Amino acid sequence: MSETPIAFMIATFVVLAAFFVVDLFVIGRKPHVPSTKECLQHIAFFVVAALIFGGIMWAVAGAKPAIEFYSGWLTEYSLSVDNLFVFVIIMSNFAVPKVLQKYVLSVGITVALILRGIFILIGAALIERFTWIFFIFGAFLIVTALKLVTGGDDDEEYHENGVIKALRKIMKISDEYDGEKLRTVKDGVKYFTPMLVVFLAIGTTDVMFAFDSIPAIFGLTKDPFIVFTSNVFALLGLQQLYFLLGALLDKLVYLPLGLSVVLGFIGVKLIMEALHGNSLPFLNGGRPIAWVPEVPTWLSLAVIVLAIGGAALASVLKMRALDAASAQGSAKAE
Repeated sequence: MSETPIAFMIATFVVLAAFFVVDLFVIGRKPHVPSTKECLQHIAFFVVAALIFGGIMWAVAGAKPAIEFYSGWLTEYSLSVDNLFVFVIIMSNFAVPKVLQKYVLSVGITVALILRGIFILIGAALIERFTWIFFIFGAFLIVTALKLVTGGDDDEEYHENGVIKALRKIMKISDEYDGEKLRTVKDGVKYFTPMLVVFLAIGTTDVMFAFDSIPAIFGLTKDPFIVFTSNVFALLGLQQLYFLLGALLDKLVYLPLGLSVVLGFIGVKLIMEALHGNSLPFLNGGRPIAWVPEVPTWLSLAVIVLAIGGAALASVLKMRALDAASAQGSAKAE
């Protein structure tokens, strides 16, 4: 049950809906390649907006929901960076013109949020009825964390999912873009442009990432409102991160390690919660295991901040060390 007032939730959804309408139909109608200054300004705006939103939630709902939001937002934001690698590959594979990429990301992320919203509602309903599902979520996150450490989760190529393959079979899709249009006419025949496929590719591929991130955030809060708003604020800054980071994404060498710590921690936390509220008949006679401790919300936030912040700092220091070594090598060669 949500601790957040209904009026605040309604106001939040109205404001977010208005933002997406403006982004898609006003800003999106002016295709351009964002400058570095514009990207930094937008990222700062969305980060400050998330911090303010958490502060308002603290005022209207209390400290616990606010800390859960901050924990979820930081986790989702960090996990969303992985999406950028795939977005770069999708844009390249479909040869999306640079000037249209911001608009494509706007629509793709909107599709992703709608699909994630459905996924969150399903997850919340399952958790409400079957508390033992935390065992599955926890084990899945621990396995994912191990894959990140060992590199078993890497994929350098984009592979079309079933939705895109089915779409190609039932629709006529041209090979050329026609601005932002989804439909075009060639030799008197109507075709869908590749824009439609790119929108769905980004949206549905993002949902594949949600199989990692949604169980992770349900390990931090069971409130669907907090889960959804954490996802919204995490995805809002992805457009600008895409243009700002670009080729620098591979410089974040220690980010997978930081994410693995976060996912592993949340996975263990989920299993502990499942044991604490156990109802499985073959474990302790179907009774809760009282001696299993509950992990406080503040500890989750502390682990997330230290793991992600430490990974980012270590990546920056290593990048500087490599640049310094490269500069010394060039100096000696001269």
